[in-house]
This record gives sequence, structure tokens and C-alpha cells, in this order.
Amino acid sequence: MNAQRAQEIAESSTMVHVTCDGVPIYIQHVDPDSNTARIYPLDQPDKEETVSLNSLTEPSPFQTDGVHMNCATNRD
Repeated sequence: MNAQRAQEIAESSTMVHVTCDGVPIYIQHVDPDSNTARIYPLDQPDKEETVSLNSLTEPSPFQTDGVHMNCATNRD
């Protein structure tokens, strides 16, 4: 994740789904100079840690959930 997006999420009043190694987390602070963020797991707010921004993932709205659509074409 880039520093600008991480900062937007940290400052947002809405909860944004972000994970670190597959664990849902909350971003407390972003340090763009060191490319790190202070985070904690949503279910363990006492487990704060500093991690590389590269370890943070925000799911793309374009990811699929295994559902596939086939569009029929007319071939005359």
C-alpha cells in the first residue's frame, strides 16, 4: 500500500477494510519517511506494532468472490 492511501485510511471517519498478513487491522499512524505504519489487529487493540506499508493490503473492489458470469453472444 502506498503512503498516501494509508494516510487517507488512517484519517478517514469510515472503517476501511485493510489487512496485514491476512489479519484485519486498524491503521493508527503512517510514517511516510520510513514507509511504515503503526497498526493493531481489530480484535486485539493492545497488540500495537509498526509494520512496512508493503505488508498492508486493501482488497480491490474488482476482486471476485468466485462468481463468474458468461455473456452469450449471437452468432448468426
